[in-house]
Amino acid sequence: MADVYIVEACRSPIGKRGKGLAGLKPADLLGKVQVAALERAGIDPMDVDQVVGGCVSQVGEQTFNIARIAWLSQGLPLEVASTTVDAQCGSSQQATSMAASMVGAGIEDVVMSCGIEMMSRVPLGSAMKDGSPMGESYSNHYQPTSQFMGAAMIAEEYQITRQDTDQFGLESQQKAIRAWEEGRFDREVVAIEAPILNEKFEPTGETRTVTKDEGLRETTLESLGGLEPVPGQSIHTAGSSSQVSDGAAAVIMASGDACERLGLKPRAKIVATTLVGVDPVTMLKGPIPASRKVLERSGLSLEDIDVFEVNEAFASVVMAWEKDLGVDHEKVNVNGGAIALGHPTGSTGARLITTALHELERRNGRYALIAMCCGGGLGTGTIIERLTD
Repeated sequence: MADVYIVEACRSPIGKRGKGLAGLKPADLLGKVQVAALERAGIDPMDVDQVVGGCVSQVGEQTFNIARIAWLSQGLPLEVASTTVDAQCGSSQQATSMAASMVGAGIEDVVMSCGIEMMSRVPLGSAMKDGSPMGESYSNHYQPTSQFMGAAMIAEEYQITRQDTDQFGLESQQKAIRAWEEGRFDREVVAIEAPILNEKFEPTGETRTVTKDEGLRETTLESLGGLEPVPGQSIHTAGSSSQVSDGAAAVIMASGDACERLGLKPRAKIVATTLVGVDPVTMLKGPIPASRKVLERSGLSLEDIDVFEVNEAFASVVMAWEKDLGVDHEKVNVNGGAIALGHPTGSTGARLITTALHELERRNGRYALIAMCCGGGLGTGTIIERLTD
């Protein structure tokens, strides 16, 4: 496969449920981020061959190929085709892998991947409100379960305690607060103007500009220890689980020929990508085999990786991954993760790639590994390599 270069990656701030971004329709938020990525890269939108977007709850305002609707909602060229994919929480990371594959195979020259989830407006699980797809045939093979139960089973398997997860949640908040105080997210975040809603979730006619992730909170180990566990388990609480959030992100990739022809600056290279299947009952162990697979494909070792971004769906997911692979904790989610920042499910994969790229540039690192667990028993993995001048 030919080299695939990342020329731009950016994201919206991550909004709390019902707060700063909730007044925007999903297409409008994603469209704003798509435009920002184009402008930052200096790319004429007509030079984009395709858009591949990720979204989990593809129902209501997020249906009808939301990546395409977002693009058209901004008046961008109708000739540019779009596809929306669903790999659950890994949707926009898988969208990035698919986009990279098009470029690497020589099918297209410039492809944008992106992701969106407005969980304030389309709650997680909305697609199953009229019934679950898991019927008798599925139950003959696997016992349907929830992500809460999966996280608890992983904690039990890896001997992770409530105190462990509370400490992990505290560290996520502390890292994210420090990252914002030090301006680490400034370059990757796009300021978003959004309508203000009243207590009835109706527009007031006024707007505000959201510039910062809204999930951050000052807390203590004692405060976290007093929180009630999430349903069905005794290990995780709201302080050690990902937040329900709104957000969007976009990554633009190009071939070497396109970079030269269009005057684009390659910032990183896609080294390896994967999507793996795992037990859909425990469900959330995907980052472990996904990480092993991309490392094997790349010929790299854990010691070669400067930055790890592993989605904090639940604290036990990342802690089990660290234990299983023997990863240096100091390299993992160095600016906090979904426990502090939030997890707008369909956009998080592209968000993690965006954050990893900018952190590599900040610390002059070379390689980053990005991995996610996904509902239904999937795991995503990507390794990127920062390019120097």
